Amino acid sequence: MKITSEITINRPRERVVELITNSDYTPQWQPGVKSVELLSGEKDQLGARSRVIFEFRGLQLEIFETVITRSPPDRFASAFEARGVTNTVENRFDETGPGQTRWVMDSEFSFNRAMSVFAVLIRSVVAKQVAQSMQRFKSFAESR
Repeated sequence: MKITSEITINRPRERVVELITNSDYTPQWQPGVKSVELLSGEKDQLGARSRVIFEFRGLQLEIFETVITRSPPDRFASAFEARGVTNTVENRFDETGPGQTRWVMDSEFSFNRAMSVFAVLIRSVVAKQVAQSMQRFKSFAESR
């Protein structure tokens, strides 16, 4: 399952990338994130692996993030692994004008056999959650 979303943020690209790639800020714009624990590598850098505790609709999820691409200020990507699902997320940032950045997020979900049944059912929910998350980040970034 693939989902592409985009949003324009009224901040310079370098500032947007600085805010979004620093995991210390994540709980401020991603309220479901309860903790981020570095397991290996250098924090927020290529190859870093972290354990993320995420709460969604009363459920607590353990997610493992691995930074797989780091090319600031143009793009970065991470792979997120949880029980039964892997989500590879590529983020691209383009300057669209003075002090304006277009953020495009491509998410590709892979489900194990048991979870694949739910993929069709949750597509619209996931797309909505991604759009809301991007809007929260936009509000966060524009307030900084």
